[in-house]
Amino acid sequence: MTPRLKNIYEKEILPKLMTKLNCTNKHQAPKISKIVLNVGLGEDASDGKKVKSCQDDITSIAGQKAVVTKFKKSISNFKTRKGFAAGVKVTLRSTKMYEFIDRLVNIALPRIKDFRGLSSKGIDNFGNYSFGIKEHIIFPEVNFDKVDKIRGMDITLVTTSKSKTATLELLKEFNFPLTQTTKN
Repeated sequence: MTPRLKNIYEKEILPKLMTKLNCTNKHQAPKISKIVLNVGLGEDASDGKKVKSCQDDITSIAGQKAVVTKFKKSISNFKTRKGFAAGVKVTLRSTKMYEFIDRLVNIALPRIKDFRGLSSKGIDNFGNYSFGIKEHIIFPEVNFDKVDKIRGMDITLVTTSKSKTATLELLKEFNFPLTQTTKN
């Protein structure tokens, strides 16, 4: 069964983007290719139970098993050892990606206290959009009673667009609550 948001993208969003961006082919229009969720553990990386707890939380949010990332080098000033846990990440593609976007935009982001929108400055020169969330408990999949520590997470949407304006139009069509930045 295809996700609701994927059907909306193919039937409504794609034709709008093609007219706005003057695309002659539907493959020229930007689309989201993958989403990467990343949580850095910091000092909790040395505790195996906290790593497992964080991994379980991110797995329940994403609907896909999260991977524990490891340090590649030992750096004494940061108290890191090669091969030790650094954080947790998961990469979403295809149907799980569209389901995550739907839950993020319609359920999770409105649950943030004093939410004023996401900054549109998070778009890089390659058309990817990155933003951070301070509390992972905004997702309804996380059981608030079982959370040992509230963690932040970085979310990166990797798109096929080549410019910032095309990515901005794509995110607006997906109803991302972006703040308007005016140039002085």
